[in-house]
Amino acid sequence: MRYEEKTEKFRQLVQNKFQIYNSLFMSLPYDKMSNIGMLLPFLYEESKTGYEKGQNPEEIMEAFFQKHTELRTEEQKTELLFKIIQYIERQVVLFDSIEDAAFAELHSESDAGTLLQLHERASQEHLLDKTREKMKDFAIKVVFTAHPTQFYPNAVQRILHDLRSAIMKDSVSEIDMLLQQLGKTPFVNKEKPTPLDEAMSIIFYLRYVYYDTIGELYKKLKTSFENKSFTPNQDMIQLGFWPGGDRDGNPFVTADITKKVAAELHFSILKSYYEHLKNLRRRLSFRGVSEILEALSHQLYDSIFKEDYTITSDQILEHLSKAENIITRDHNGLFLNLLEDFKDRVKIFGTHFATLDVRQDSRVHQEIIDEIISQKSGLSNENLSTEEKLKWLLETDVILKPEEFDGITKDTLENIHNIKEIQKRNGERGMSRYIISNSDHIKDVLNVFALFRLCGYKEEEIRMDIVPLFETMEGLNAGENVMRRLYELPVYRKHLDRRGKEQTIMLGFSDGTKDGGYLKANWEIYETKEQLTKVSEDYDVKVVFFDGRGGPPARGGGKTHDFYASQGKTIANNKIEITIQGQTITSVFGNKDQAKYNFEQLLTAGIENDVFKNSKKDLSEKERKLIEELADISFIKYSDLKAHPMFVPYLQEMSTLEYYGKTNIGSRPTKRGAGNKIRFEDLRAIPFVGSWSQLKQNVPGFFGFGFALNSLKKDGRFEEVAALYKGSDFFKTLVLNSMMSMNKSYFPLTYYMKKNEKFGEFWTILFEEFELSKALMLELTGFKMLMEEEPLSRKSVKIREKIVLPLLSIQQYALMKIQKEEGNRDAYEKLVMRSLFGNINASRNSA
Repeated sequence: MRYEEKTEKFRQLVQNKFQIYNSLFMSLPYDKMSNIGMLLPFLYEESKTGYEKGQNPEEIMEAFFQKHTELRTEEQKTELLFKIIQYIERQVVLFDSIEDAAFAELHSESDAGTLLQLHERASQEHLLDKTREKMKDFAIKVVFTAHPTQFYPNAVQRILHDLRSAIMKDSVSEIDMLLQQLGKTPFVNKEKPTPLDEAMSIIFYLRYVYYDTIGELYKKLKTSFENKSFTPNQDMIQLGFWPGGDRDGNPFVTADITKKVAAELHFSILKSYYEHLKNLRRRLSFRGVSEILEALSHQLYDSIFKEDYTITSDQILEHLSKAENIITRDHNGLFLNLLEDFKDRVKIFGTHFATLDVRQDSRVHQEIIDEIISQKSGLSNENLSTEEKLKWLLETDVILKPEEFDGITKDTLENIHNIKEIQKRNGERGMSRYIISNSDHIKDVLNVFALFRLCGYKEEEIRMDIVPLFETMEGLNAGENVMRRLYELPVYRKHLDRRGKEQTIMLGFSDGTKDGGYLKANWEIYETKEQLTKVSEDYDVKVVFFDGRGGPPARGGGKTHDFYASQGKTIANNKIEITIQGQTITSVFGNKDQAKYNFEQLLTAGIENDVFKNSKKDLSEKERKLIEELADISFIKYSDLKAHPMFVPYLQEMSTLEYYGKTNIGSRPTKRGAGNKIRFEDLRAIPFVGSWSQLKQNVPGFFGFGFALNSLKKDGRFEEVAALYKGSDFFKTLVLNSMMSMNKSYFPLTYYMKKNEKFGEFWTILFEEFELSKALMLELTGFKMLMEEEPLSRKSVKIREKIVLPLLSIQQYALMKIQKEEGNRDAYEKLVMRSLFGNINASRNSA
């Protein structure tokens, strides 16, 4: 579909429908929300013209109150602002639903990155056999996390789901009823969700979106690529799960919670099978077959509702194979395709649905190990070196009981004990890896291996992959040496041999960008992957990279297909694994059409990489040196910014940073460590990136890039950078993703800060780097505007930014009142927190 056609379709299906349904929306009888729809355009105009004139949010809001209302007291004004926020939150849901409903019409089956396009290209270039060969040993895994970037409560998510369906049918009466329901449904959780609540929220998507999506996608893979000698592997599309297993910085994730979440995943897939089987039995009513399926249905029911009854995936498949044989032999293969589809899904999802990962910080493990050694080794812990500790851990025969300890040590040991039980019920795929955050030393991996031994596991019984997560600059730099030492260690090498000589390594884009800046972090991760690929090949280990990516480019998001398709031959391409979280779950994988399309994009990116020749993927020595030079220059600029004495105070006092933790949106605290003082290193990537996004400054997505480009331009070397942009897909993707970040920035919102006595100079540094980065990237790409090649995304962003501009004004107005210590602080803090919700949801990938 050409740009012009897409743009016109977007106008018809999204812009026009939003105007029509928004007018319906404006006349609905909401509680205490009358006339808001009439006032909102005035607040938008006051904001737009006010910021263009350089007015501050307080001046804009006071002008709005004076010209368009008769409100005089502070209480009346704040009450109106809360109503406006509630109204805009619902406008955002309406626009989300309309845009999502139009997805299938705006994206063709033959778009770049789809399976159809992959098949056509492979056919044309006579590479179908090579494509099938790659598919034999390739997979994608999307791991859903519970990071707090999703502000819709479960009830609202379900309305959004139904509203999308009603809009697709253009059912005005149904839309009208759902909008009324939306008006009366609270958008705020009364209490923080528990990790179990977060898990159930995402399990909803597993059951009602991904069960069918992945089943249908696998069927499409078979239809497109299957032949006599090849059937696609059912493991090609996998799901991972963090809520309830990720205890890094979250004291509310306990061994008991992990067990409960594993059980919910198990029962949820059995419920999906039970429902599927009920529909299947309507067709397979043949003699001999119906009895087998009825017996299976009873067994599934008993497994869901009887405590002492369980069923394995092998047992389910045994029933289905018997039915299959009878259909083939006695019933002419009638409806055999329906049974095969069900069978494939059992092979895909097992009895686990998604693999529940365990994750914990390496520093927490070290504290646990130190406590165990001091109590059980008979050695003086204070004088022991790391090597001496490891020697004792790997040689001791001591077996620990959790009840001998308290707190985090007891809980960690209990969790490791429970893994056997979880694997028995959910299958080994149900829980098969332990991830260690903040890894930068061999001990971080060996400590976890030792904990299994201390819990009574024989080494051959440790059926878990131990996954180091390298996420800081120090960790990334240490990665190659850590893995070499592990591969050379006989005890760990034996463990790897038992795990199929495969090692998963996780790389953290979020913390990497927070630590090193956008360009440096991305290049550092690229180089680290190359080094880890080489060292793994040297030791005959198949390495799998698991990328901890967030929604926005500043956290590794952005154009995901382009990013993975641009990786050269120097980086192992055995599997693509990424984290998906918060709004990215609902906005990118939130319905069947979107999910199928984006799963395909990931799948084809990895396959294309190895099958098709593309000189733009592999970096020449000259290109590598140039990217490295740009990355180092940008790192100097970003490091100077981090070292600025106003960096953390600016975020604390001028942004929403301190309000993330006060919202009831996630179970996890917003910073690591205790105490009230905020240190840069303790900041979590989500509130860090999200706070810049709320300010409409998006600093982590561009800062230092423009400075680096300008440094080379001053040296008369801009043509070298232009050649790099044209010649390297990897560098081009970095540039375009950074431009996406800048396109979602709006510095006029904070122009007033340049006059601030304390932060004026710091704000100016940010603004000047933004202007420089924007100007030089436009010059580099030859674009006249940011995101010029993506008209639909640009239009979507423009409408969303228009919807939330009044929200931004309200948020900044409230922050100014708090800073000045004027009026009712409690009311203004609540305004800041409520406006967080709509801003984040409207941005869709801001944190």
